[in-house]
Amino acid sequence: MSAVQVADCHNDLLMAVRHLRERGHSDPFGDFWLPQLKDGGVALQVLPVCTEEQFVGEGALRRCLLMLEEARRLAELHSDDVVIVETGAQLRQAISDGRIALLLAIEGAEPVGHSIEVLDVLWRAGVRMCSLTWNRRTMMADGVAERDTGGRLTALGAEAVRRMEQLGMVVDVSHLSEAGFFHLAEAAQRPFLASHSSCRAVSRHPRNLSDRQLETIASAGGLVALNAFGPFLSDGPAPGIEHFIDHVEHAIGVVGAGAVGLGCDFITDVTEVVDPVLTGLLTDRHTMPATRGLERPADYPDLVRAMRRRLDDATVDQVAGINLIEFLAAQLR
Repeated sequence: MSAVQVADCHNDLLMAVRHLRERGHSDPFGDFWLPQLKDGGVALQVLPVCTEEQFVGEGALRRCLLMLEEARRLAELHSDDVVIVETGAQLRQAISDGRIALLLAIEGAEPVGHSIEVLDVLWRAGVRMCSLTWNRRTMMADGVAERDTGGRLTALGAEAVRRMEQLGMVVDVSHLSEAGFFHLAEAAQRPFLASHSSCRAVSRHPRNLSDRQLETIASAGGLVALNAFGPFLSDGPAPGIEHFIDHVEHAIGVVGAGAVGLGCDFITDVTEVVDPVLTGLLTDRHTMPATRGLERPADYPDLVRAMRRRLDDATVDQVAGINLIEFLAAQLR
């Protein structure tokens, strides 16, 4: 196991856990994901709730609440090993105690719908990070799959950003259309982050961020957590761990080592168990290439070793975990 504390800003494991539990599996988190996190040296794991296609609309909030309850259930079942954190002090205490800190997040504002007050409900439920979109359009903004519209934030979206900042909820810009990104950057009064996005200058996938976007996040005091999803890393047929480190090196060159982290978005094991409509907008799940050597949390020690061959030790420690831990500890009240 790597001695480095790893912090991961995006893993959809809640979705996989929920699907397996609905099929009668009693403890999919304990049987698979917890050993993965431990083997990977993960000290902090952000757990997003994403609205799948079949729940868009009136089913979004119901599904979101069930997923949040799923997180509470697994945290209670494995309280010796993990704990849900809501403040910076709780985050630091969890790491000090040797437990994995779990942070609840919303990926795409479908559960909020047109009712800003739902953000307050989600805050009380422990959610501490939220993005306005997944790839699709919401009532607040356009996702990257709607990028041809040139849409900025809606009035509701701008109001949502203000309310999230008032609550202390970290605003996440991953998946947001480029016009929406810069509108949000103009409106934001607090640092924001990209929870799982990589670099467009290295690979031109629409989910990746331009250098200007990276610079904008960093200039606002924010952080870019890089995505290891294969199609985002390289145009070639077999992306590998070195392709991911290409993105790490590029991001560091643009914004500095202190503004880069990990949001690897390990999706292979999730798509094996969820319904097949999950990722149809931008990538065919049946043909998407996995990233060789970086497919699941247990691969993090290999990533750390590979990064040490190309980066100095202090930079590796920052990118692997310190930056994200310190950013969230400072932002969470």
